[in-house]
Amino acid sequence: MKTLNTSNNNATIFRADQVGSLLRSDAIKKARLQNTNGEISLEQLRKIEDKEIARIVQKQKEVGLQAITDGEFRRAWWHFDFLEKLVGVNGFWEGNGIQFHQKQTKSRAIKVTSKLDFENHPMLEDYKYLHQAAGDHTAKFTIPSPSMLHFRGEIDKSIYPDEEEFFDDLAKTYKKGLQAFYDAGCRYLQLDDTSWAYLCSKEQKEQLRAKGLNPDYLIKMYLDTLNKAVADRPDDLKITMHICRGNFRSTWISSGGYEPVAEQLFGHLNIDGFFLEYDNDRSGGFEPLRFVNKSDLNIVLGLITSKFGELESKDTIIKRIEEASQFVDLNQLCLSPQCGFASTEEGNLLTEEQQWSKLQHVVDISKEVWK
Repeated sequence: MKTLNTSNNNATIFRADQVGSLLRSDAIKKARLQNTNGEISLEQLRKIEDKEIARIVQKQKEVGLQAITDGEFRRAWWHFDFLEKLVGVNGFWEGNGIQFHQKQTKSRAIKVTSKLDFENHPMLEDYKYLHQAAGDHTAKFTIPSPSMLHFRGEIDKSIYPDEEEFFDDLAKTYKKGLQAFYDAGCRYLQLDDTSWAYLCSKEQKEQLRAKGLNPDYLIKMYLDTLNKAVADRPDDLKITMHICRGNFRSTWISSGGYEPVAEQLFGHLNIDGFFLEYDNDRSGGFEPLRFVNKSDLNIVLGLITSKFGELESKDTIIKRIEEASQFVDLNQLCLSPQCGFASTEEGNLLTEEQQWSKLQHVVDISKEVWK
C-alpha cells in the first residue's frame, strides 16, 4: 500500500459516505404533482417534504451513516434547481432535454440574463431544516459545482461580452454562497460536477469541439474558477467534489478513466476530497490516483453502484479497495455508492429497500476495512 510521508490531518473522515440524492418517496411524488396541478400550496408541499425528509434522516442514522443528507427531496434536478435561484440566472422549459444512453430527460434550460450574485438563496432554508433534523450527526449538503453554470447554461453575451469577467463573477458568487452556507451552520458541502467526466471522454471532447469549445481551455478556466471560489474558506468547512458520468433512470452519458484530468484535479484543486465513480469498466483503473500528492486529500471510492439493486460481492469490493491503496494510502480512502440514487426526481431503477441495502452494504464493508 502506498504510504505518504506526512500524516493525514483531516479531522473529519467518513469511511462510509454517500453522494447525496435518494429515491423520492411516493408521498413526495404525489405532493409535488399536486402542487404542480394547483391542488396544494407551496406551504402544504413543504410540510410534506419536511415530514419525509425527517423520515429518511432517521433511516440514514439507522443504517449507520454519519453524514446525513436531505436526499435532495425538495428538488427536481440535482443542478438546475440551485443554479436558477442564483441572482442573474433564469430557468425555463426549452429544448429536448439532456441525452443519455437510450434515455432523455425532460426539457429544462438555464440562462444568465444579468450580472451574477448570491442573495437570499432558498436552499439556505433547506439546509437549516436538514441541520436541525440531523442532530448530533453531520448535515451534508450538495450543490452543483460552479462549472455547471457555464457547462449547462447559456450566457447572454450582452451581459458578459468578456467570458473571463463571467468566470470571475461566478467565482465571487460561489465564494459568497459558500460563506452563506457556513453561516447557516454547514460544515460539509459537496460540489457535484459532470463536466470533468466529459473532459475524460474522447467522444464527449469531440462533441465539445464540434460546438466550438476547447477542452483544454475549459480545464483551465474551470479549475481556476473552482480554486477562486473555495479560497480562504473557513478551516472547518469541508468541501468535496463528486465527478459524475451521468445518472438518469440508471443510464449514463460519458465513459473514460480519470487520466486526462487527474493531474490537474488531484494535484491542483484545493478541496478536501473527491467522490469518484469506480463501479464498472467505463470508469478506468486506479492508476490516475498516483497524482494525489496531498496527505489530507480523501478519495471516496464509488465502488457500489446506485443504478441497480443487486448487491456487489463484499470480497470483490474489499479487493478493489486494496488495489486502490497501491496508489493512495488506505487512511485517505473511503467508500460510497458511485452516485446518488435519484439525480433527478424520477430516480434510478431500483426499490427503496434495495437503496437502503446498498447504503448498509457500504457501512458494513467500511467497518471491516477500516477497523
